[in-house]
Amino acid sequence: MTEDRKTGARTLVAGVGNIFLGDDGFGVEAVRALATHPLPAHVEVVDIGVRGVHLAYQLLDGYDTLVLVDATARGGDPGTVYRIDVDSPGDIAPQGPVLDGHHMSPDAVLALLETLCSGTGGTPPCRTVVVGCEPATLEEGIGLSAPVAAAVPEAVRVIQEIVRESQAPVVGTAAREAGK
Repeated sequence: MTEDRKTGARTLVAGVGNIFLGDDGFGVEAVRALATHPLPAHVEVVDIGVRGVHLAYQLLDGYDTLVLVDATARGGDPGTVYRIDVDSPGDIAPQGPVLDGHHMSPDAVLALLETLCSGTGGTPPCRTVVVGCEPATLEEGIGLSAPVAAAVPEAVRVIQEIVRESQAPVVGTAAREAGK
């Protein structure tokens, strides 16, 4: 076990999306590209795909920082990379009822995480950041559109920046609980 894991300074980078729906597979492709780069021992990179409920349960293992990587439609030009610092994951409400654990959006995962933590005594990440990319198409088809594929290296750079920030001293899970 590394020192980072002992102290709880853990970062999870999770790629989410459906690779069979064009640019919705952006998160998966971005974390695959990230995984080819050297990363600090405190960083875990996972391809969640459409298994959002698995992400929620994995987060119960305790992470200080969560980086969600996903296609994010915000009205910009296709291929625009966004960094969204989430102030309070518990304030994000899913757009509809969560009926299928395999088709949970990131906002539904974060809402479920709050519920799971309150029931298990777990603690959600201190910090959540979304690295998103404006999709060109979400229609059936394998592979990213040209502008979204071209944005993958920029997303990797943004994620690496967040990882560097996560190495700075932060109030960890144990310190946060002691301050309650």
